[in-house]
This record gives sequence, structure tokens and C-alpha cells, in this order.
Amino acid sequence: MKDKTLVVMAAGMGSRFGGLKQTEKFGPNGEFIVDYSIYDAIRCGFNKVVFIIKEENYELFKETVGSRVENHIKVEYVFQNLDNVPSKYNIPSERIKPLGTAHAVLCTKGIVNEDFVVINADDFYGYDAFKVASSYMDSNKNDIAIIGYKVKNTLTENGSVKRGVLKLKDGKLNSIIESKIEVIDNKIICEPLSGEDSFEADDNTLVSMNMIVFPKDFINYIESDFINFLNNADLLKDEFFIPSVVTKAINNNDYNVIIKETNSKWVGVTYKEDTPNVKNYIKEQIQNKVYKEDLWN
Repeated sequence: MKDKTLVVMAAGMGSRFGGLKQTEKFGPNGEFIVDYSIYDAIRCGFNKVVFIIKEENYELFKETVGSRVENHIKVEYVFQNLDNVPSKYNIPSERIKPLGTAHAVLCTKGIVNEDFVVINADDFYGYDAFKVASSYMDSNKNDIAIIGYKVKNTLTENGSVKRGVLKLKDGKLNSIIESKIEVIDNKIICEPLSGEDSFEADDNTLVSMNMIVFPKDFINYIESDFINFLNNADLLKDEFFIPSVVTKAINNNDYNVIIKETNSKWVGVTYKEDTPNVKNYIKEQIQNKVYKEDLWN
């Protein structure tokens, strides 16, 4: 069986949630959402987890989730800092936001040397999603796979969400339409962030929840594209995103991007008002014996 690494992006600012949502306690024994993701990953054969965090949050992560999981899986930490760029480039001192999700993954170079899955720390992906990802990794040669969720399984009652609507051709990804999605008059309306016309999706339209399987050499591909980004971007505000790099890989025929569908239901904390729903969902999963009440004991 292959070595498999879980890369957890946890450097986000959590502005809409109103705080550091990655460390909000959701389980009965103080578990965070990411605890359940790591637990599912271990059950599916992953043997290392890498947290991408802000350096100032290191002690918090290490003393909480890190201390809980380190007896069950190898744990590494990397910091996404604005100075983590080639020396000839200068990031404006006024910039506050991180440089984007693709830059976050690039920060793992030298730490991640095996095929890996990227997830967000504050999204509850579900066991089936990790099972699908792990199975794909066992047979994959050098392709990328996006774990595709039915859009009906990814919505919140508390407002709009941002999702990547997946457009397929011959079973492979043709494009990702980054969209704001909301239920309006019982219809699922997708508003592309590019400014193009809105469109309606049916319940089973597949979307990306930023759970993506990458071959180990893709980090080098990100690094090459990052130089292009630095040469052409407004470094005060532009961000270097994973979907942009994946889209380039498709357009240049550098990688095939496969969609692997999961039946998992996403829950997460896009808004503070989502918190009770997530806690209730986890409680139901414990009652149904999907998870232990005391997850790590």
C-alpha cells in the first residue's frame, strides 16, 4: 500500500465565521472538525498529516489537535508566511491576507514527498470521501482527482456558499466554474464569480469542496506556476489559488483531472449560525456508531 499524506489547510482567517473556526469545539470531548477528518483518513490508510498554519497559531494547534492525534499518525507543521517567496520578490508590507491556497500547498515542499490529499481544516468531509480518495490513490499513476460532491449535500441554510461547479467532458474535468451558490425559491442558483450569467443546478450537480488528490510531483508544478504568478500579479491583493493551477494543468494537457464522486454529506461552519447544525450532525454520527464518543480513546 502506498504512503499517503493528508495536507490540512488551516491558515485561513475565518472572517465570515468571526474567529479562528478551525479550533471551535464540536465533539463531546472537545474535538474539532479536523479531528474527524484525520480519524477518517487514518481509517482509510493515510499515515501522515501536515498542517499548514500561521506561525502564531503553532502552539495552539500543537497543544490541541496535534497532541490528540500524534500518537495515531505522523504529524508535521508548516507555516504559510508572506516572506515564503523567492528572495528577489518583495511582498508589500501592507498586505495581510495569505498568498492563496496554491501557495499554502507549495509551503509543504520538502515535507510532502508522497501522493497527498488536500483538505480544509474547517470542512467535515465524511468517511466515504476519504475512502474514495484512498482507493483512487492506490491505483493512480500520475493524475489529479477531485472528490466531487452532489451540490445538494453541500449547502447551508444560513446564506450563500462558494463552490467550484465541475464541468466534465468524457469523464474528465473540463473546467471549474467558481461560483456563489444559494437556494432561491427552492432552486439552486449558481452565480459565477467571474461575472458571467447565473445558472440553475440540479441536486446532483457535482461541485468541489477543495478535497483534491495530487501526485507527489505536482508540488514542483505549483512551484513553476508560482513564478509566473509573482511576475504578473498585484502582490498587494492577488491570490494564488489551487483551482487556477489545476485549470492551467488541464488547458496545457499537463495532467488529467479525474472526478471521483462521493455520497458523503458536507457540513461546515461558513457562518457562525452553522455551528449548532454541525454539532448536531456529529452527535447523530456518534449515535449511529460512525464515530466513537471519545474519538481518540
